[in-house]
Order: sequence, then C-alpha cells, then structure tokens
Amino acid sequence: MFRWFRNWRRKRLLNRGIPASYGEILQESYPLYPHLPKALQSKLLVEITFFIAEKSFEGCQGLEVTEEMKVLIAAQACLLLLGNETVHFDSLKSILIYPAAYQTKQTAEASQGVMTETESTVLGQSWAHGTVSLSWASTQAGAQNRYDGRNVVIHEFAHQLDQATGHANGLPRLRAPSRYVAWKEIMSAEYERLQDRVDRRRKTIMDAYGATHPAEFFAVASECFFEKPAQLKKHRPSLYLQLKKFYGQDPVFYDVGESS
Repeated sequence: MFRWFRNWRRKRLLNRGIPASYGEILQESYPLYPHLPKALQSKLLVEITFFIAEKSFEGCQGLEVTEEMKVLIAAQACLLLLGNETVHFDSLKSILIYPAAYQTKQTAEASQGVMTETESTVLGQSWAHGTVSLSWASTQAGAQNRYDGRNVVIHEFAHQLDQATGHANGLPRLRAPSRYVAWKEIMSAEYERLQDRVDRRRKTIMDAYGATHPAEFFAVASECFFEKPAQLKKHRPSLYLQLKKFYGQDPVFYDVGESS
C-alpha cells in the first residue's frame, strides 16, 4: 500500500514539472553535475524532486533553510541512488542542518559499569531511526571540492544505506544473495589492509577514519569511490569493483562524459 501511494504521489509531482531553479542551482553550486551523463543528470533532477518533497529539512542554531540548501544536500545524497534502483532512503524522515561543525554529547559505559559522557565536534551524523544531521559549511565544501575524497553528505547517506538493514556494520542490502560472499571477503580484506597501513603510518587513498569500524570503512570508501575513482580503481581494483556493482555506477568516466 505504501509503495502504491508513493508512486502515485511521485507521478503527481512529476506532472507538475521539476522546478527550473533546481538545475540552475546545480549548475552554479555542484561542479560534478555538468560532468554527469545527460541521462543521469535527468534522473538526478527527478530524485532531487522526490527527496525534497518527501523529507523534512530543519535548520538548527538559528539557521534558515533555503532552496539551495535543500537542492545541494538532495543532489549529493541522491547521487548514491542513480545506478541502483533497489536502494532507497525510505526510512529517512528528516535532515537537520547546522551552520558549521557542531558539538555532540555521547554516553558510554566505562569500567565497572560507570557511565561517562564525552563531547566531540562533528560534521554530520546518521541515525537508523530516520534522521541525518549535517554541517552546511561542510556540505558546501564537499560539493565544491569533488576530488579530495571527503564529502560529508555522501558519508552520512552511505550510513543510511548501511543502516537500512537494521545494523550499521558495513554490509548494506545487496542486489542479489549471491553477492554477499564476495562483498564480505573483499571488504573485510580491504578494511584490514587500511587498518594495517594506518597503524604503520603509511600513506592511504582513503581517510584514516575508515579504519575505525567496518561501517565507517564503507562510508569512507563510498566517499573515495565518487571523489577519487581513478585512484581507487588503480590501487584498490577489487574494492572499486564491489562499489561499482553496488552503486551501479562507474564514476571514472564522469569527467570524460561517458558511462559504462
């Protein structure tokens, strides 16, 4: 019933037409957009339209949410959906937008059952109950610099795909059961390889944060896949292939205007 209603509502949205301002914002503020194949540009605009209509955006710390904020967040999030029609952000309900990096408190159990509270500065967070929070400054920076391998929106929404299974463990829902064996084998090996290089303080393609947990490895690898595709494909071909199969995209070709 939910799927029928969603499809009906989305059809009505498209019948009204996609606002011209969406494309204008992307041309101005999202350098990746002009490099996408035309078919993916069109699909991205459609996904952005659905995303903005279906999700709630809330400004925090006095931030006023603008159309540009909605479009730029939706564009980077929906990039992950363009080649894989089996993954969605169905459980996502709201996006909290902070002006910049913000403080968050975490409670953990220390020795002998003593609870401790720590405070840290974060750029974004993702929760399985349907909320993502983002720093707007980091969101803009990630959109503008598409070659540094760091993109907070891609990172947090990769977590959303991971959390769709009920567990943030670096094992998102794959297209076919037959793919799980190769995914687990290759992703585990690449995760351990990154940990080893970080421990030995060797240079890495991916951010060292990916070595802290399998869920973070998947999110960081996703950032690298879309922002450093040529490097990842050259130095970690098995990892690149797994992400290519999952996302149904080959970002290496975006800069030359081709798709495969």
